[in-house]
Amino acid sequence: MNDLRYPIGQYQRRTVADAGERLALIGSMRELPEKLRHTVADLPDDHLNISYREGGWTIRQVIHHLADSHMNGYMRFKLALTEDSPEIKPYRQDAWALTHENFDTAVEVSVNLLDGIHKRWTNLLASLTDMDYERKFIHPETGPWTLHEALGLYEWHGRHHLAHIQSVGKR
Repeated sequence: MNDLRYPIGQYQRRTVADAGERLALIGSMRELPEKLRHTVADLPDDHLNISYREGGWTIRQVIHHLADSHMNGYMRFKLALTEDSPEIKPYRQDAWALTHENFDTAVEVSVNLLDGIHKRWTNLLASLTDMDYERKFIHPETGPWTLHEALGLYEWHGRHHLAHIQSVGKR
């Protein structure tokens, strides 16, 4: 792990290849909250205020960020499924990570929130057809995203930040 910013490698935008790969990604997303819960349970509380790298967010901020990001992701999927190529509103994740509740809210609150979001989201994902996965949302900074592409992004995103948290426990 040479680059602490990308412990599993940088995200490579791609379209999910087939239904088998899609099911594997959905399964990974379904497992994320429990893996996160298990990883956090093994960390002493004072470790939650340690940054995973110099200049990076604390573990507490990363956990709250996952909930923020995946709430937005779930909404983006719902928008794409119910509107024709909607333009989504981006948010400033670095500014969100600095809001007050990210410093004094128990991480279990965001783990539980993530658990609920992922139950709804993975149930939705498992119900979609190949045509549904071709639906798009438009990100004003990065352009159009099919739901196939976005599935790969959010699955990677969860593993990416889980690896950040696990790296602190290993160090």
